[in-house]
Amino acid sequence: MKQHSGTLGRLATLKLLAQRFAFLSLVMASFALMLLGKADTLLVERLRETVGDVVAPILDVMSRPAGVVSDIVSGVHDLAALRAENVRLHEENATLLHWHTVARQLDNENRALRGQLNFVPDPDPSFITTRVIGDTGGAFVHSMLINSGVREGVRKGQAVIAGEVLVGRIAEVGQRAARVLLLTDINSHIPVIIENSRAKAILTGDNSDRPHLNYLSPNTNAAPGDRVVTSGHGGAFPPGMPIGVISSVQDGIVRVEPFVHRHQLEYVTVVDYGLAGVLPSDGPAEGRER
Repeated sequence: MKQHSGTLGRLATLKLLAQRFAFLSLVMASFALMLLGKADTLLVERLRETVGDVVAPILDVMSRPAGVVSDIVSGVHDLAALRAENVRLHEENATLLHWHTVARQLDNENRALRGQLNFVPDPDPSFITTRVIGDTGGAFVHSMLINSGVREGVRKGQAVIAGEVLVGRIAEVGQRAARVLLLTDINSHIPVIIENSRAKAILTGDNSDRPHLNYLSPNTNAAPGDRVVTSGHGGAFPPGMPIGVISSVQDGIVRVEPFVHRHQLEYVTVVDYGLAGVLPSDGPAEGRER
């Protein structure tokens, strides 16, 4: 019993000594390694390489669970994102199917009504797609040049669209190029209607990014977000061509935010709807076309 107690006492003493001298031993070992590194850098480098080679497999094994856990967490996040995207796509698909059904019903109803009225449809318009080669926009003019002219069948007054959106009209035509007067130019005046209220107005450019509506009835309920489309009056453009939405109504001034801005235009489509409208034709251009 006494022998066992003595052994425990010695172990406790050794443990106490180890704790007291551990910090000092580590400091001395650090200084020794520093001196050794200064004395023989090649030996230290080889030792570091050897330690790296020995420890690398261990670190590789230890890092695999962390990598697996990271991959699992990333997979869970991706799965949650995919589920949310799947739900959104299902909702969007249901909405599109609903509007597809509505469009088919309206198309059938429209065909039936046209048949009863013996309606004569407008001829299919001709068009060309061309590239914008110059933007002459500035503080006093909003226009651009396209690389198509009389040779391609471009005529003054034709509509210029981007997608389905009206962006301007042909103002000047040469043999190889033409100038497009944009809706935002101060010389642009387009008959339009507010789609919701069917109120008529004139969309007038003022060389800003948002043209305004003139000759709008004072009792018209115009609100931001209302769509503005061409009215077809004057015979310059067909009705229903989208232009933009009302962006603000302040102090009786109704501003329209175009769907397409000029800095977004790279390719445009010049459309001939066969409408002479109120735009006079240039004699020289017609002579060149002949």
